[in-house]
Amino acid sequence: MTVQQTLAAHIKNSARTTSHVPLLVGICGAQGSGKTTMSAEIRALLEQDGLRVVVLSIDDLYFTREARRELGERVHPLLRTRGVPGTHDVELGMAVVNALGGTGSVSIPAFDKSRDDCVPTSQWRRVDAPVDILILEGWCVGATPQSDSALFAPISDWEREFDPHGTWRRFVNDSLADRYQLLFSRIDLLILLKAPSFDVVFGWRLEQEHSLRSTLAQRGEYSEHVMSDTAILHFISHYERLTRHILEEMPSRADIVVTLDRERHATVEQP
Repeated sequence: MTVQQTLAAHIKNSARTTSHVPLLVGICGAQGSGKTTMSAEIRALLEQDGLRVVVLSIDDLYFTREARRELGERVHPLLRTRGVPGTHDVELGMAVVNALGGTGSVSIPAFDKSRDDCVPTSQWRRVDAPVDILILEGWCVGATPQSDSALFAPISDWEREFDPHGTWRRFVNDSLADRYQLLFSRIDLLILLKAPSFDVVFGWRLEQEHSLRSTLAQRGEYSEHVMSDTAILHFISHYERLTRHILEEMPSRADIVVTLDRERHATVEQP
């Protein structure tokens, strides 16, 4: 049985026993860990069994580029960059979860990373509710905030340079402790794709950007928001603190842990 089949079987079993509609499955994994591909493969397996499944990435809940620019001016310049808690429309995510448990047509948000902005609402895909399973995937899905003491000192030269007074990291942590927990508390089954270390994540993220660059080139398109390798290093540094925290803290409480090696070969550890 493949890892995807094992996970699909656990999800299907949970769907039979839960009173929640839809069953909310959280898949957490560092950048480049393969969570989007894993989610799509699990969805296909579940649909073969007649279940109605929607996959929503937390990336598709990002605020608009303009909203993040305003947040950067009001709180801290680093918040112009998408990714960390505080840059997502969590209320929109909750609304989608609730709507998919109701009836009627539901619009599913989307974000265009090549434009670094939200897809116009008129172009969002629509699905008919209710659905049986909603897979919410993302790098910080299910994360918990750090302690105040953990925020005191910078964890890297990057934080020391760009957030010397801790304003950014405290805002991120406070956001995670607040409305994100309302969304994450709704998760019925939490799956962690556990990277071997944060050090490999840069290489994984580099592969993602090279793939995006290649795809745009094949289409004859260009985007100023496709990043250089240096820009990716700066970008991924926004994720380092919380990614390290997740890798340390989440394995002991996730319902299922999938261990990844550097080549992303996966092994189910739990249950």
